[in-house]
Order: sequence, then C-alpha cells, then structure tokens
Amino acid sequence: MTGLAIDPDFCAALFAELLGFSQDAPGVTRAAYGAGEERAHALMRATGLALGLTAETDAAGNLFLTMAGRDPTLAPWMVGSHVDTVPHGGNFDGAAGVIGGLAAVEALRRAGLVPARPVTVAVFRAEESVWFPASYVGSRAAFGLLPPEVLDLPRADTGRSLRDHMADLGLRPEAVARGERLLDPARIHGFVEMHIEQGPALEAAGSPVGFVTAISGSFRYRKAACFGRYGHSGAVARSARSDAVFALADLITGLDALWGTLEAEGCPATITLGEVATDPVQHAFAKIPGEVRFCLDVRSTEPAVLDRVEAALAERVAAIEAARGVRFVLGERTGSTPARMSAALVEALSGHARRLGMPFRTMASGAGHDTATLAGQGVPSTMIFIRNQNGSHNPDEAMRIEDLCAAATLVAYLVAEA
Repeated sequence: MTGLAIDPDFCAALFAELLGFSQDAPGVTRAAYGAGEERAHALMRATGLALGLTAETDAAGNLFLTMAGRDPTLAPWMVGSHVDTVPHGGNFDGAAGVIGGLAAVEALRRAGLVPARPVTVAVFRAEESVWFPASYVGSRAAFGLLPPEVLDLPRADTGRSLRDHMADLGLRPEAVARGERLLDPARIHGFVEMHIEQGPALEAAGSPVGFVTAISGSFRYRKAACFGRYGHSGAVARSARSDAVFALADLITGLDALWGTLEAEGCPATITLGEVATDPVQHAFAKIPGEVRFCLDVRSTEPAVLDRVEAALAERVAAIEAARGVRFVLGERTGSTPARMSAALVEALSGHARRLGMPFRTMASGAGHDTATLAGQGVPSTMIFIRNQNGSHNPDEAMRIEDLCAAATLVAYLVAEA
C-alpha cells in the first residue's frame, strides 16, 4: 500500500478557520450547543461534503460524514471526536480528532484508494461536561442512552436547559428523550479517536503518538459543602470551634494520604478538589469560617479503586464530623464507568507504527472521552494520543501539525487495509 500521505496544509487550514471564529481571549470558546460549536459543525460538514462524503445528523445534532467503501453491506470504520471546548480553552482538544479523521479520508481519496468498508467521521456534540453537568452527552444520545432528565440540566453560562438549547438549533430533544438512536453498535466495525494527550508523557518520551489501553471512570461531587459555626477568631477556643475550613483540610489530607497508599500499591487513581471557597458574603479576616464549598473529582481505570476511595471518603467524612462538630453535604453524585480499549486495535496500530518507524507508547487515559461510550456499547475501540507540549483545557494547548499527520497516517493505513 503506497501513496498514503496526510496533507498538513489541509489540517492547518481547518484549524485556522476554527480559530478565526472562536477566539475568546485568552483562548478559544466553543460552547456546547452554542454558536461556536454550531459553526464548527457547519465547517466540518462543508469540508466533508467537499470531499464527496455523505452527511447525516441525528436528533441530538451529532454529525456523521461517510466515505463509501467497496462493500456497502459491511459495518463501517468510525473515527472522530468533538469540537466543543471548555471556556477559554485551546483550539486542539477534540477538534484534532475530527480534523485528523477528515485528513485521513482526504489522503485515501487523493491516493485513489477505496477501502473495503465505509469510513465514517463522527463529530459528537457536548463532550465537555463543563457546560452541562453530565458526561458524554452527544455520544450517549447517538446510541439512545441519554437519560431524559439530562435534557433539563442548565447550561453553566446561560442557565437555560439542554432541551431549550437543542430546540434553538432546530434539533429534536423530544426524540432524544424517547431514546431514538442513529448508531447501532452491531453496525460499527471499530472506532478510533485521535486526541491531544492531556499530560506531558509523550513529550517527555519523545513519541509523537500513544495508544490508549483504558479510559478512567470517575465519581464526582460538583457542589459539596462543609458547614460549621461562625465565630470570633480571637474569642473561641479550639475545643469549642466548629471550623469548616479545618474540617475540609482534614478531609483533603486524608484523601491525599489514601492516594499515596494507592500509588504505592500500583493502583491507578487521581483525586482533585478543583474548587474550594468560603462564602464571600459572610467570610472575614477575624471570623471562624462556618461554611466552605468545594468539588471533588476522583478517577481511576479500575472500578474497585473507585469503590475503595468512595468507601474511604464516607468513613473519613463521618470521623471528621464527629471530631470537629461539622456537617458535610456532598450533594448530587455524578460519574462514569471505566472503559477497556480493544487490545486488537492497539496491536494493529502498533504494527503500522513499527512498519513506518514511528515511535509510540501505550498508556491509559486519565480523562474521559466519547470513546468510553462506544467501548461501553461493545464497539471495539481505542484512542491515539497526539503529543502536546502544554496540556489541555487551557489557552496554551500546543500540538505540532506533523504529529497529527502521524496519527492520521496510522488511521488511514488501518481503515485501508484489506
């Protein structure tokens, strides 16, 4: 098989056009079910149609662009990702997987190669749960799996429901609520998502790509709080205090100690409290804090590890409440299930990389991705991480176009092989 060369100018031009309409200093913003994501979908649709692909949109607005194969009865390969971003994020998270998929198809067409199976580039909606507090909104809806109550969740910036935002775009939230689906897992041969790595491992290793073996699941408390009693900072003895901040500090140090134990035992996990705040209306320099609000995000590729952390959390909370005279209210629990990737797909991609002399490594994903939805439905799935110099979900996301081209080359060889 010869002549499969990814066009870097094709990729760079699409990224430049995305950046042009979604700049939001200091980064880019493409809100889920908002103007930025909608315009990005329109760009990907127009690009796919210009390549001779057919386009189909489901009730939730997910876009599927398909290149015909030699045998239309065969289940298609599927590649793709999402194009929404976090607020003031970077231009590459998600979009690299869609643009890379289109670039792989463009290379096949330019080489005059028609794969045996159709190839579908998927552009999923609302992968970033910062907008609506639910995981994998678009990809779950594509399989008819989105719980109807998710449609009533408010978007973080507007306060309006997901249902209303879908309706604004002419989509069909009532069909989503009924569980109408466009994708049938039995009719997908395999799924590959290209995505920038969200950590520094590939850059440190000098590898342009990595193949993902598992995606972490999680449990999350997005609006947790600890309540104690306000008091004068100089007039209340330690034994008489119910200090909410000291109580939360006890919880944090306990969770950090547990994390250290897990790490020593080789158990994969991350524990993060990304928001911690006292009440700005009531807090003061000379005041014992009577309330502190926080969020908790626990992730692991192993369900047993998630269960272990959650059990330890409950035990630690009860002990701190008794010792400090405070009350924890963790609020609504959300989360996702860990997903195992297809060992056969990882090995197939590794084989192509070896033949091309391309350095790679295998690794787990600590972040969640739409691939987890497909794997959970029994679709053989994996991800190709692309080297990224400055992390993700920030304005400084950095990805070399040649590294994306390396990943897209692997995808092109995978879907074109007889």
